[in-house]
Amino acid sequence: MVEITTEVKCKDCGSTGVVKFGSYKGVPRYWCKACKRKFKGDSSPFHMRVPPDYISTALSMYYSGSSITDIRNHLKQEHGYYPSKHIVFEWVDKYTSIAAKQFQDVHPKVGDQWVADETQLELDKGIKIWFFDIIDSDTRYLLASRASLSRTTRDAQMLMDRAIARAGKSPKVVITDKLSSYLDVNYGKNVEHRQGSPFRILSSGESTSQIERFHGTIKDRTKVMRAFRNLETLHEFMNGYLVFYNFFKPNEALQGGKTPAEAAKVDYQIKNWRDLISLPVSKQAEIQTHNTLVRPKVIVTIEPTLTHISSPVMVSPKPPKPPRTKGNTNAIYQRGILISRHPFHGAHKIRQSRRGGGMIL
Repeated sequence: MVEITTEVKCKDCGSTGVVKFGSYKGVPRYWCKACKRKFKGDSSPFHMRVPPDYISTALSMYYSGSSITDIRNHLKQEHGYYPSKHIVFEWVDKYTSIAAKQFQDVHPKVGDQWVADETQLELDKGIKIWFFDIIDSDTRYLLASRASLSRTTRDAQMLMDRAIARAGKSPKVVITDKLSSYLDVNYGKNVEHRQGSPFRILSSGESTSQIERFHGTIKDRTKVMRAFRNLETLHEFMNGYLVFYNFFKPNEALQGGKTPAEAAKVDYQIKNWRDLISLPVSKQAEIQTHNTLVRPKVIVTIEPTLTHISSPVMVSPKPPKPPRTKGNTNAIYQRGILISRHPFHGAHKIRQSRRGGGMIL
């Protein structure tokens, strides 16, 4: 009989210098001699029990427009695993945050014509907010977004500043709709501002249809969701959706099914949610996670209570008690109507006469 053994590599550094380090619930554990770290012998992510394919499927379906119920039903039919809604939302929150941090310092190589526009979204309790976006015409790369309760010149200026910081340059042409807030924006030196509409004008060619299609995609996605609870919830969703739109989702308007990031010549190795989930966890992040899992010891100190005294009060000390002595037949102590053979507080000593039986002081 031939036994086939698979070489085990460290998940963090890729070294083959690993040794067996016990097991937990049937899953083997290993110790890497190179990076001095432990890892599990299965494919589940750090501090998670399910395979990464389940999580990547859920994330892809979520940002593609599926509801949480559809995601749960799909996992049950395909894998026999039926997670709760809370677990699915935990996956979305965790890896959306990781994705936003992973791509926050990317600077795409975009063209010289940008298109900016705004649309209205709804928060909980019927609150309406305005969502601003600016996109590159050539690569379809979404450069910046902003959510606000208003649509003033200040909001438009902040959107433009973020886009310039992301691209590392200013455009030559900026196309917007006819909102008056765009008129007083500082677009940069020698930048031409053109106002258009969702419909192409044959004489000049200005159109915001590219970004209008993007807003339509967002609204189709949010139809299957409840209203956003607040601006923070909307920001979290948009952070994940921008990563999905720029880096993971092929754009139909681009040749060869490229993503906007590929068209903008961004060099990145994480092509989908599965690659993001499989990223090794840093040693510092692992230690920080362990620290948060350990319940800290609580030391309770009781401070002495200070009583406020408005004016000093002189209190005379109590006189010491007289020492208690053995009984004496020739001595009696009296205070008022109290009489005792033993001395007590406030008593006077009375001596008894041996001859006449009388008492003298």
